[in-house]
Amino acid sequence: MWKQFLGKISRKSPKSGGGGGSPPAKSPSSRGAAYGAEAELSATSAFPAPSGAETREDVFLRKLNVCCVVFDFAAERGRDSPEVERKRQVLVSLVDCVSAAEEPLTEAMLSACVRMFAVNLFRVFPPKLRSGASATTDEDEPFFDPSWYHLQVVYELLLRFVMSPVVDVKVARKYMDNSFISRLLDLFDSDDPRERECLKTVLHRIYGKFMGNRPFIRKAVSNIFYRFVFETDHHNGIAELLGVFGSVISGFAKPLKEEHKLFLWKALIPLHKTKTVGVYFPQLTYCITQFIEKEPKLTGTVIRGLLKYWPVTNSQKEMMFLGELEEVLELTEMADFQKCAVPLFRRIAQCLNSSHFQVAERALFLWNNEHLFGLISQNRQVILPIIYPALERNARWHWSQSVLNVTMNVRKMFFDMDERLLLACQTNFQEEEKKRAASEERRRLVWEHLERNAAFHPVTGDIGFAVPPTSAPLVAPTMT
Repeated sequence: MWKQFLGKISRKSPKSGGGGGSPPAKSPSSRGAAYGAEAELSATSAFPAPSGAETREDVFLRKLNVCCVVFDFAAERGRDSPEVERKRQVLVSLVDCVSAAEEPLTEAMLSACVRMFAVNLFRVFPPKLRSGASATTDEDEPFFDPSWYHLQVVYELLLRFVMSPVVDVKVARKYMDNSFISRLLDLFDSDDPRERECLKTVLHRIYGKFMGNRPFIRKAVSNIFYRFVFETDHHNGIAELLGVFGSVISGFAKPLKEEHKLFLWKALIPLHKTKTVGVYFPQLTYCITQFIEKEPKLTGTVIRGLLKYWPVTNSQKEMMFLGELEEVLELTEMADFQKCAVPLFRRIAQCLNSSHFQVAERALFLWNNEHLFGLISQNRQVILPIIYPALERNARWHWSQSVLNVTMNVRKMFFDMDERLLLACQTNFQEEEKKRAASEERRRLVWEHLERNAAFHPVTGDIGFAVPPTSAPLVAPTMT
């Protein structure tokens, strides 16, 4: 295979008389002066015919050195430069080489590969000039990195490198260390969705193969979530990171470690707090449900977290919370449901009376869930007294006819379930309404009395405030 590879190089590359040594490595700082290095790329990319003393390692390293030249695609010449196309061809040949390799890569080859990945991929993104509100309006116009012409092949090579059986994990970990992974995670904030999707696949493969780095990856991702929720309120790659951790959580062993439970409570649940939760909400819900499937007792923790971050003025977000709540309650057992039933249905009662008809309808549709309906019916003595006032107010005063119809259906369900309890709740509601009406009437009379007194004794001139004299504190006589 390597003979064919070397023969392909000799056929593609024109012969040159003086190209002997490999070029010095390009550092990340040379990114801005990429076109100053085009002469070096031209000289080194034209490989001489492999001599008898030249090994596959020498050719491989030379091609990696060629790929360490980074071009500025924002410049005027851009992709029109022949050196740009030549580098892409070399990258494609490296992808084919790693994919078809049968012999293990040497340590020098592994080191050079990691260095080439770092030079091409790790870069500083421009500062975020858009706030969260404007970012959501520009969602339909994603940014596409002009350097993707090279980055795409570099990511493909990185993926093949991680997945290749000829890469010794123990040796590769010396170079793909925590620092490398940390900088790789920083790339998830890229504005280019294509790059984030590639990073998602690469991170998943690294987590699966480099088992020694798993604790660090979990901690680093938690820190990204902390900064996003409590500091920056903006990050482009939350959905992709949650997508990776959805499969990671499904692989956790039972019973769950305390570290994993803390990750749920301190990292995942606070993600409900942000304004842009809709961008990554499906992935977040999947992670939450995976935790509950692993350990159903975590249901109470999740419901308390949802109630803590429940939206008050955002109706669309409130509907998303109701949808996630239904998925969580489908996995809830009776004992855990009873512990959180009272605060949960107080919140649901408020949703039932929402002036936004979609929120009210979504809350009423919870009764269509068979599992949840069974939980409610077995705990109706506690739940119906909380819910009935909201149902009665909807039946009397809600403006939406569709909400009114669904409300009457839910009342009929409770009537068929326990007629005596429903009538008792109706009697209590009527008594409470009478008390409330009497209290409002007393308040109205008091205000009328104050207004009449104010009319008979109008205030004129300067308003003075009489301060009652205070008695001086008793002080013991001093001896002189």
